[in-house]
Amino acid sequence: MIASAQTSNSKLAQTNNKLTVQSQNFADDSCAIRSLDWDRSRFDIEFGLRNGTTYNSFIIKGEKLAIIDTSHAKFEELWFEELLKKVNPQEVDYLITSHTEPDHSGLIGNLLELNQNITVVGSKLALKFIEDQIHIPFKRLEVKSGEFLNLGTNPNSGLEHNIEFISAPNLHWPDTIFSYDHSTNVLYTCDAFGLHYCSEEFFDTDQKEIYDDFRFYYDCLMGPNARSVMQAIKRIDKLPELKTIAVGHGPLLHNQVNFWKGKYLEWSSNKSKGNDFVSVCYISDYGYCDRLSQAISHGISKADAQVQLIDLRSSDPQELTSLISESKAVVVPTWPVDSDNELKKSLGTLFAALKPKQFTAVYDSFGGNDEPIDSLANKLRELGQKEAFSPLRVKNIPDPIVYQQFEEAGTDLGQLINKKKNIASMKSLDSNLDKALGRLSGGLYVVTASQGGRFDI
Repeated sequence: MIASAQTSNSKLAQTNNKLTVQSQNFADDSCAIRSLDWDRSRFDIEFGLRNGTTYNSFIIKGEKLAIIDTSHAKFEELWFEELLKKVNPQEVDYLITSHTEPDHSGLIGNLLELNQNITVVGSKLALKFIEDQIHIPFKRLEVKSGEFLNLGTNPNSGLEHNIEFISAPNLHWPDTIFSYDHSTNVLYTCDAFGLHYCSEEFFDTDQKEIYDDFRFYYDCLMGPNARSVMQAIKRIDKLPELKTIAVGHGPLLHNQVNFWKGKYLEWSSNKSKGNDFVSVCYISDYGYCDRLSQAISHGISKADAQVQLIDLRSSDPQELTSLISESKAVVVPTWPVDSDNELKKSLGTLFAALKPKQFTAVYDSFGGNDEPIDSLANKLRELGQKEAFSPLRVKNIPDPIVYQQFEEAGTDLGQLINKKKNIASMKSLDSNLDKALGRLSGGLYVVTASQGGRFDI
């Protein structure tokens, strides 16, 4: 049930009002603060915006109080002004970070300055990114898919707010995690299912009005990782009910949730069908595997190739077999010599699923007790696999140069698997050109160009 609530707006003391803030209760004990960036014309350099954008953050009040995401640094004054109307920062217990791109994490440091006792909650990768961003110590809680954070019972509503986390890497950053409130059936997804559309309309009231922006956003940010979208939707479908998708950009999706979710599934299925993709495997909670695999994946995506991240610790054997056997290329990390039985089983499944002469590559996890990378590379050669790129070795704690090398290797791999597709496209272009020229009769043609009233031959 949507809570009836009043909307308040704070505006900069400027005549043009390019930045405004809107807040509204949208579910029991749940409030959104939406930072409206009316005139933003570009996003991530990658694409232009015609309708501005918003940066949405949320407050959930159980016995304990949690904020989900902050806002862009440009909204510092406005966002905190609005936050102080809703809560006392000293009473905030948790800050849940869906992902750490600056438009959602730009005010984390400022919030922690007001209350150093806030526990920052996020994926392992997100917490590391925050550490690199703010350079101050903070309390942290690392969470994984399937884990819960219980905020306790709100004394006014009597509702117990139990938050379940769902891992959603690559949507659209590697550290992304969704949060689902079981008491309100609200799913907090940050970038996923969002759209760059700035309006004081709080919900998806007019489907036709926002459809084109919703599709454009998907094509630019989610489409390159269509298989990751489908994996996330599989996890979402296991939730008991979904009443609202509280997105990080644009209006909240409430009136037509199934329609929007269905579109993501339809578009991702179409993009995945028949397209070559790379499976990049990693081992969660081991060495620098998470971040290094993300660098490779990001490079693959930059080459406009499909990529699927696979956690060897948690993958279902049937799903793992399917993904590995369907992959155009498979990237494998070094694993701990003293691996547990579950990880050994996953590794056995991975090697059994490899196809003859499939492209493979290996990289160091730098976990301190790795299986030697040369042994792994030799094993793949003995199996008759084709080497996609030379083994990526890590001799010291990874620095930006190492991550850049991993990303570049990923881009080279993405270009490699797209090679046949690109050649086919060129052949098709040549064929169409030949057909067009074939419609012209033979003979000598004189081409003239007119400029300034005279003709040049």
